Amino acid sequence: METTKTIKVLIADDESIVRKGLRSTIPWHKYGMEVVADAPNGLKAWEAYQIHLPQIVITDIVMPEMNGIELLRRVKEVDKDTRIILLSCHRDFEFAQQGIKLGASGYLLKTAFEDEELEGMLEKFQRELTSPAPAVDPETSEIYGERLGSLLFAWQSGYNSKFIDEMDKLIGEKLPLNRESLYIYLVKTCGCDHTYLDLVKVHEDGNSRVPHSASVIIPYGENLCYWIVPGNELETAGSLLVQLKSQSDKLNWAKRGPLHDAEDLSKAFMALHKEAEVEKLHGISSQDWPEPIWKAVKLLYENPGADWSVSDLAGQVGLSRSHFSILFKKTLGDSFVAFQYKRKLKLAKELLRDTQLTMQDIAERTGLGDSKYFSKWFKRCTGQTPSHYRIQQKDDVIRTDEHPSL
Repeated sequence: METTKTIKVLIADDESIVRKGLRSTIPWHKYGMEVVADAPNGLKAWEAYQIHLPQIVITDIVMPEMNGIELLRRVKEVDKDTRIILLSCHRDFEFAQQGIKLGASGYLLKTAFEDEELEGMLEKFQRELTSPAPAVDPETSEIYGERLGSLLFAWQSGYNSKFIDEMDKLIGEKLPLNRESLYIYLVKTCGCDHTYLDLVKVHEDGNSRVPHSASVIIPYGENLCYWIVPGNELETAGSLLVQLKSQSDKLNWAKRGPLHDAEDLSKAFMALHKEAEVEKLHGISSQDWPEPIWKAVKLLYENPGADWSVSDLAGQVGLSRSHFSILFKKTLGDSFVAFQYKRKLKLAKELLRDTQLTMQDIAERTGLGDSKYFSKWFKRCTGQTPSHYRIQQKDDVIRTDEHPSL
């Protein structure tokens, strides 16, 4: 007999009496639940969420380090099905409304709610989370594809590895690598009349449908989708893409394969993602640049900590140093040195703003040696020390959170 899995709960509140009260007064076992962690601020809660991946989060709105609205936003990016209850005071009512719009399941007034009110929500969550899910057909379900897209975003952003677990399951049940190697397309529909859904719809002539008995489409935002295709369907898939491009010349795609195991599959997803990020950053596609320059820029972004010289990179892409330098400047408008300067500065700012990495870690990730040199370099570039820049960015986020209309 299959044992029902315990539903995991995370509590976040900067008042210890609230955390202890919720832990001790609610009969969690009655609802098949367990409090796996509690946290005194939003940042600690976010760290705990990434470790435990609870299905339910109960969070105060106003907390230090990170408020409950930002915590909600991050959690929903990872798993939109997570149930989130906001705890608020009367003065937080506008924030509570904002939270509901972002996907919170409900809110409770800390000063007034009865245990029965919270338990009613928990009972509802228990029914939703333990009821047998309706059968999902991966061949035609948009919902299934969108869920994979959310998990893929979370994995590529470093939040969790649920996507890899889901792909392992798919490989076992639907895409058996022992029978057929796989290929991945990243289809780019920006500026097109077509969307990813056109890949699985029957066209007017009735002859173009992809036999997707063993292919999977994963939407990724509005203008991208990943398409996993077994080798025996590769020719058919390619023909459909060519047909769609004949109707909309802005349609583009990139392909990886053949892929022979789960590790190949993971590397291909990440490589295609990084390539798309480079295209988005520079507003181009791989067809717009000479191939050696495209390869060079990809190498720079895929190895941010590497200390490339012009000669090193020129050799990697098969050009002489002088030819590479001229072609690089002509293509990007910046010399190699200027491009590296801008790239490293942008990366450093992102790491200072979005992570808790130490200065030494950031120095290593940007290829700028040790923390002492990195601090001098950053101040020379921006007029600010890295520490001051990080504090300023956090202050800006707090002000934005407190006054979202600004």
